[in-house]
Amino acid sequence: MHYLVTGHTGFKGAWLVALLRERGHTVSGLSLDPVADALYTRAGLTEQVAHDLRIDIRDASATAAGIADVAPDVVLHLAAQPLVRESYKEPRATFETNAMGTLNVLEAVQNTPSVKAHVVITTDKVYRNVNQEAGYVESDPLGGDDPYSSSKAMADILTQSWIKSFPGAPTAIARAGNVIGGGDVSRDRLFVDLLAAFGDGRAPVLRYPKAVRPWQHVLDCLDGYLVLVDALLDGRGLGEWNFGPGRDSFVEVGDVATLAAELWGGGSHWEPDGGEHPHEAGLLALDATKAEQQLGWRNRLAFRDAVAWTVEWELAVRGGAAPTDVMREQIAAYELQ
Repeated sequence: MHYLVTGHTGFKGAWLVALLRERGHTVSGLSLDPVADALYTRAGLTEQVAHDLRIDIRDASATAAGIADVAPDVVLHLAAQPLVRESYKEPRATFETNAMGTLNVLEAVQNTPSVKAHVVITTDKVYRNVNQEAGYVESDPLGGDDPYSSSKAMADILTQSWIKSFPGAPTAIARAGNVIGGGDVSRDRLFVDLLAAFGDGRAPVLRYPKAVRPWQHVLDCLDGYLVLVDALLDGRGLGEWNFGPGRDSFVEVGDVATLAAELWGGGSHWEPDGGEHPHEAGLLALDATKAEQQLGWRNRLAFRDAVAWTVEWELAVRGGAAPTDVMREQIAAYELQ
């Protein structure tokens, strides 16, 4: 099976390329150039893809031509401007990429006859956040206060409308929360800041230590996407799907940092930041019961394991192991869970 991954040079995209290759699939990618020190580059993943297209999804004609030329069987649309704080700095680029870029991909897929299944990735932040204790379910209202969240809600609603309005390849929407794992270098991500600080012997400073997030290892999230692809190929799986961790993974940022510090060792610790910061949601949690019951998907890694695998990846690479080797080892271990 030939998969095209948009956003393949990003953190989740790089892990997805590696996972698909380990499962024996052909993979192509369409994305911007990777950022400095990106996992995609460090792991040498360009050698693993059949077509490595560097295209901005805001360019409709280039996106259409790229997907048509690749002629994939499956498209997984991950490409996005994924950072809340960056969306405050660059709101126009965020809306153009996340909303109009998604429209460009949908239109390109519709015009590529080879595509048999298409999954559009949005986020847990598409839900209208009312700080409810119960996890959000797929039928809950969408919303979003910050530019990132609202742009992804727009992409989600746009995709729902497209599916209902235009015939084409079976398409579904996947929503996931905060994913963690080795090799992330994105700005303003908790584990990126934590592990960089621990490695330098510094105490990281946390903006919102009481904020609750649904922490999930990247492999559990990506496995959900691929289970959904299989369902679409089997004539099922249409609609919207949450792929979030269980209740034991709805953990405060401060508690996550404390566990990571313990696993890192060497007396590592963190400190609170009492300054002013842009709005971010205080509580976000997903209910993945639908995916569990109807798709047979499950999280294979518990919260502590997800954190441990992330810390262990960084320690192994800092100790001299090749990033691609550690990725393969963790994928092999994951498949045995």
